[in-house]
Amino acid sequence: MPELPEVETVRRGVIPRMVGHRILKLQQRRRDLRVPLPQRFAERVEGRTVRAIDRRAKYLLIRLDDGQTLIVHLGMSGRMTLHDAKSATEHPLGRHDHVVIDMDDGWQIRFNDARRFGLMLLMPDESVSRHKLFKDLGPEPLDATFSGNALAARLKGKRTSIKAALLDQRTLVGIGNIYACEALFLAGISPRRMSDSVQKQRADRLVAALKEVLLRSIDDGGSTLRDHIQPGGELGYFQTRFKVYDRAGAPCPTPGCGHVIKRLVQGGRSTFYCAHCQR
Repeated sequence: MPELPEVETVRRGVIPRMVGHRILKLQQRRRDLRVPLPQRFAERVEGRTVRAIDRRAKYLLIRLDDGQTLIVHLGMSGRMTLHDAKSATEHPLGRHDHVVIDMDDGWQIRFNDARRFGLMLLMPDESVSRHKLFKDLGPEPLDATFSGNALAARLKGKRTSIKAALLDQRTLVGIGNIYACEALFLAGISPRRMSDSVQKQRADRLVAALKEVLLRSIDDGGSTLRDHIQPGGELGYFQTRFKVYDRAGAPCPTPGCGHVIKRLVQGGRSTFYCAHCQR
C-alpha cells in the first residue's frame, strides 16, 4: 500500500496540472471503488476550480472553490496519472481507469485502481476533520512541531512493540511497513523494543530517522515495488536505497558489523532488522 512518501509524490505531481485550473469534465466509469463514488459526482465538480491540494496521512485532499473537498485514497494499487492531449490519444482509457478528469488547459488526470481498494469522497471542507477517517489520526511526522518529546508522550504507557506503534495511525500517520523498518534501523532501535521504553534520546533518534527516511524517499519519488508510479509515469527509486527492508540474509550495511539482516513476523507483517545494530 502506498505510504506517506508515495502519496506526497502524487500530490506534488498533480499540483501543477490541477491547482488554479477548472474541471471541465469528469467521467465516472463505474459505480464504486472500495465504497460508492459520490452521488451526482460529475455534476458537483464540473466547473469547479481546484484551489489547493493537501495531504493528511495517506489521503489527498483536493480543495474546490465552492468549499468542497474531494478526498482521495489510493488503496493498494491506485494511481493518478497525467496525460496531455497527445498522450491521451496515444493511450486510450483502460479497464481500470475508473475516474477521468479533464482540466481547462487540456490536461487529463486518470485515477486507475486495478484492485479497487481506493476511494473518493466529496464533502464540505469543515466536515473533513470530523469524518471517521480523520478524527482519530495522530500527528504528521514531517511537521516541524513533531519532535522526540511529542513522540515519547504518545508512546508513554503503550505496551506494544515500537514497530507496531509506528504502524498505528493513531500514534502518528503515514508510516507503513517499509519506512518503519528503515527508520528503526537508522535509529538503531530494535523493532521488538516495547514502545514505552522509547523515550528521551531514543525518541529523538527515532524522530530524526523517520524524517530523514521519509524526506529521502520523497526526493526519490517514493518506492516502486509493484504498483506505485509518479503522476508523470516515472517509477520511484527509493527501493534501490533500502538498508534492511526485504534484504533478509544480506550483510548488514553498517561498516564493521559483520552480521546479516534478519526477518521476523510482527502482527502478520514482515519486519527486517539487524539484531546486532538495533537494540
